[in-house]
Amino acid sequence: MKDLTDFLEPLVLSQLNDDEGYTDGQLGKHMAIYEDHLPDLDHVDIVFIGITETRGNGRLSKQTEAANTIRKQLYALHYWHTDIQMADLGNVKTGATIKDSYAAIKTVLAEMLRLKKTVILLGGSHDITLAQYEAYRELDIAIEASCLDAMIDLKGESPVRSENFLMEMLTGEPNLIRHYNHLAFQSYFVHPRMLETMDKLRFDCFRVGVVADNIDDMEPVMRNSNLLSIDISAIKNSDAPANKNCPNGLTGIDACMLTRFAGMSQELSSMGIFGYKPEDDVDDLTAKQISQMIWYFIDGKSRSKQEADLEDRHNFNEFHTAFAEVDTVFLQSKRTGRWWMQMPDAKMIACSHNDYIKASHNEIPERWLRFQERN
Repeated sequence: MKDLTDFLEPLVLSQLNDDEGYTDGQLGKHMAIYEDHLPDLDHVDIVFIGITETRGNGRLSKQTEAANTIRKQLYALHYWHTDIQMADLGNVKTGATIKDSYAAIKTVLAEMLRLKKTVILLGGSHDITLAQYEAYRELDIAIEASCLDAMIDLKGESPVRSENFLMEMLTGEPNLIRHYNHLAFQSYFVHPRMLETMDKLRFDCFRVGVVADNIDDMEPVMRNSNLLSIDISAIKNSDAPANKNCPNGLTGIDACMLTRFAGMSQELSSMGIFGYKPEDDVDDLTAKQISQMIWYFIDGKSRSKQEADLEDRHNFNEFHTAFAEVDTVFLQSKRTGRWWMQMPDAKMIACSHNDYIKASHNEIPERWLRFQERN
């Protein structure tokens, strides 16, 4: 592994648990943590990296304690998934400029991706997503990206980096984004023409009500994603008090289900949870919410190890059906219950049970149509 100590600040465990230590049942006891030296990552499945950079929020303060505040809650949770090995590499050092911070984050994340690790980024403003994406560009990896946010950060007229970073991410060259999904946007925050533009680009955008009412249909979206970026503004204020933007949004349970779906994805290699400001929190409830979202991600990661290869057809229920004069095949995993459908080119793509129900009623699933449009 490349020496990353120039980019990382080690953790001081006594600052996270008030010298109380952790019991054998808690996550903190089973986490390989960067204190004196970088941990061995050979058998590690999930790597945690803290981000302290917040200047993208337009604030004068360039550092935040968000990552450590989340860690306090996460480490105290109980360790159920003994098949998942985890390590925490501490926090990426904040640079003299925001570009320096981006470069450091990109360097550390790119090395983890090269080592085939799944990475969870904690803290920082939402524009850190751009540095997250740059790590894939560094390795020349084409990706499908998904964002969970009440707003669509394409405001080119805004001087605030966290409100306009998507413009650079989606239009910059060379562009390695095969597809982009935006989940849980709230219509009153989004200009109608912005959605028209996204649709012309064949990107998929899902309103918060659609996500909440059809949460299982979001599982294939997560399953196809390589990069996931979450802004806590997507979670309603009563479930995430540090979200001062609006009273509406996803419930905490919805958010945990979505991160569990993300963990189950065998394609997803990085997830960032951004926009958390400890100073706006109430009784650390938002930090607790985020820590539980991460716990469910770990749960999903454990579940993903049980999935069979699609070639092992004896591990799947197979359904042949036809819609609009198209003959196709649906597969359902006997191990996880997840679904796939066959496209005209014989490729199997992730889908939901609802897609199968529509096809069996001679309706063309929208997911099938959207995929055909993009290919």
